[in-house]
Amino acid sequence: MTFATSILDAVGQTPLVTVHSIIAPSTATVMAKCEYLNPMGSVKDRMALYIIRKAEEEGKLKAGGTIVENTSGNTGAALAMIAAVKGYRCIFTIPDKMSREKIDQLRAFGAEVIVTPTDVPPESPESYYSVARKIAEETPGAFYVDQYNNPDNVEAHYRSTGPEIWHQTSGEIDILIGGIGTGGTISGTARYLKDQNPSIKVVAVDPIGSVFYDYFTSGKMTRPHVYKVEGIGEDMLVKCVDFSVIDAMVQVGDEESFIMARRLAREEGLFAGGSSGSAIRAAEKVATTWGRGKRIVVILPDHGNRYISKLYSDAWMEEHYPGSTRQKKQCSEKFHMS
Repeated sequence: MTFATSILDAVGQTPLVTVHSIIAPSTATVMAKCEYLNPMGSVKDRMALYIIRKAEEEGKLKAGGTIVENTSGNTGAALAMIAAVKGYRCIFTIPDKMSREKIDQLRAFGAEVIVTPTDVPPESPESYYSVARKIAEETPGAFYVDQYNNPDNVEAHYRSTGPEIWHQTSGEIDILIGGIGTGGTISGTARYLKDQNPSIKVVAVDPIGSVFYDYFTSGKMTRPHVYKVEGIGEDMLVKCVDFSVIDAMVQVGDEESFIMARRLAREEGLFAGGSSGSAIRAAEKVATTWGRGKRIVVILPDHGNRYISKLYSDAWMEEHYPGSTRQKKQCSEKFHMS
């Protein structure tokens, strides 16, 4: 008899699937790491479970304690699942640009959700970072996850995602492509893969409006602006991003991300979120430039069911991007190698 002792045992071991239609096979072999098939539908399950287990081991989180975090939805969902299994209370802050599905899902697990304004600087007392920190400081027995600056975020992917990809490809991987948000997934996975083979190239994907691309290309901070794609990008530099393991960065816009995500569903049967569309759009660019003939692994971070009312809604797409549902648009993006 084979069974899991709890749903937490089902985290990881997600499939690697070849992308056949969107990326021309004459350019490169592109394989999608389907992280949206984790129990709570995102790559964040790995990091959340690793951090909570380590916090328990170190005595930072004790029975009856409260998990506090600022989240764009996916980390919160993973933490809420873990809290349900282990009996913890959860309080999450989330920006108001996030989908209704994400907020409702967190509350379904019994979490308390505080919605904060998106268009405020990170140092503002109204930002979801500041509100979460304040709650953690004022709540007895609270453990603040701090995913953007917690090195265990990176370590989780060094110990989990990286080894899985290396094993699944039998070490035959030339390029890794993934979105950059907290930086944990791309940094930890890249470190592991480069430790096995330093010639592997790593491409990070950043939405237009985020600060990472300009910092990577110029070393200077630029003023961020609001973008609609969720889960990647940031309006400040964070400690979990390791720029030393990133060889190139692609900047992708909202509309092309959403169109590509919809194509993934209709042409590949891969039902993933907007940031997965960003990653595959970047892979399309890389495959036709310096990726020709290479083996490329692209991380698909989260599930499309979180975005039914947004990018998978024809009405929503037409409202924000007229004509987007009636044609495939060829969009350009910036691409920079270090």
